[in-house]
Amino acid sequence: MANFKGLVMQQTIRTLREQGNGIRAIARMLGISRNTVRRYVGGDVSAIIETDPLEPKVPTGSAAEDKSPSSSSIPARSQSKCLPFQQIIEEKVGQDLHAQRIYQDLVHEHSFDGGYDSVKRFVQRLTQADGVAHRRMESPPGFEAQVDFGKGAWIADENGKRRKTHMLRVVLCNSRKGYTESVFKQDTESFIRALENAFRHFGGVPKTLVPDNLKAAVILADKYDPELNPKFNSFAEHYNMAILPTPPRRPELKGKVERGVGYAFNSALKGQKFSSLIAQNEHLRWWEETVADTRIHGTTQKQVRATFELEKPFLQALPAMLFPCFTEGQRIVHRDGHVEVAKSYYSAPPEFLGRKVWVRWDTHVVRIFHPVEFRTVRIHSRVEPGKFNTHNSDISLQKISNLEHGEHYLLRELEDIDSNVHTWGTAMLRVRGIAGVRVLQGLLNLTNKVESSVLSRACERATQLQLWKLGDLRKLAKQHPAELHPELPFTQTHSIIRDLADYTAVLGAIIPETSGEGDTNN
Repeated sequence: MANFKGLVMQQTIRTLREQGNGIRAIARMLGISRNTVRRYVGGDVSAIIETDPLEPKVPTGSAAEDKSPSSSSIPARSQSKCLPFQQIIEEKVGQDLHAQRIYQDLVHEHSFDGGYDSVKRFVQRLTQADGVAHRRMESPPGFEAQVDFGKGAWIADENGKRRKTHMLRVVLCNSRKGYTESVFKQDTESFIRALENAFRHFGGVPKTLVPDNLKAAVILADKYDPELNPKFNSFAEHYNMAILPTPPRRPELKGKVERGVGYAFNSALKGQKFSSLIAQNEHLRWWEETVADTRIHGTTQKQVRATFELEKPFLQALPAMLFPCFTEGQRIVHRDGHVEVAKSYYSAPPEFLGRKVWVRWDTHVVRIFHPVEFRTVRIHSRVEPGKFNTHNSDISLQKISNLEHGEHYLLRELEDIDSNVHTWGTAMLRVRGIAGVRVLQGLLNLTNKVESSVLSRACERATQLQLWKLGDLRKLAKQHPAELHPELPFTQTHSIIRDLADYTAVLGAIIPETSGEGDTNN
């Protein structure tokens, strides 16, 4: 059947030509080759009215109708081996699977014996047959910036040693104002510092940032709910900025920076040689100011610098401080309830024993985060390598001995048992000092073996006799109550006791007879 789109294309080309457009301009506007435009303008209808791209092509016109199918004057195009699998391929294209993945699935799941190029061409025809053009998305001022890495120029030092660099390009989508910086690594720290330099170069922060799924920003790529790198997520919170990674295999959704990366390399770095990373970045800054900012952008048809001056007031204000520099990573809470950070050890809450947690540290503080909710569960100050920093609440009560509780805790326990026991314990601790803390622990243990009344009498007696050893207390507790307080008999005579008559004689010698003297005086 004739392809209606071929007729429409013919009419469109002729209309554009009548309006005075050149072949090159028509080809650029319609996204087709110049040779195709020339054929259409020349009126070669047989080249315009094409067959359905998913059906074998056969000659068209009366000449084809007059000839039998076996005619070999115009060879018919062979049928694609993918045609029996068209429905399967359409479903996989709808799942955003690329041609290589579709080819692998056809081979392993359906014993497909065709080649990869056949699948690739078939997929291209399917995606082109829908007739839906890509929609251009323009952003309001200050709303969105796109970012991507590309290759940078090689660094060659004085010894001839060469080192590869990666060029980061950040583009504000409204004005196309860009910032370019080369780094040695595409890690999270380098990525964040380069972005901070870009924001200060712009003098503000966009509301959203669109990166691709590089590991420095995204841990797990997902079309609907990607998992961001925790450090990068904190960076976004610090700058009050939303991160919107592009879906997997959809680079066209950040087309402004995709084109910008190639433009920056070809215009600024291609063919250049630098002796250091500093020299390369100085060159990029010069190129940005003198070339990239002064150009008339092909889409907006306006100077980039002039458009940026209109966009700049819409950027968010820069925070007062840079994003704090720290290191982070996953750790496992060991059997002793601690995680290892830079050869030091920090406790985590008991419920995370044996689990993975996220740890972030700088020169002063170590923070432990919940592995799923990413909220802070413990904060520690840094300690020297080989040292432990243990929070009291991180120790299970079953693992805390009475000795660790301290003397005040032990004395409160004794006070709840009996006043005599508490009195003896307090006096003993005052006499024996630090060594008495373990004695208090032994006294508490003794309360589980001796009746409280017996222990109370033993402590009372030991206090009277000033016996401050636990062994003496155990002996007193084994004695009968009568032995603790014996009734001594009153002794009338003893070798050390004087006779009562002796005291009478002494008193008589001291006190004179006074009765006669009184009568005389009277």
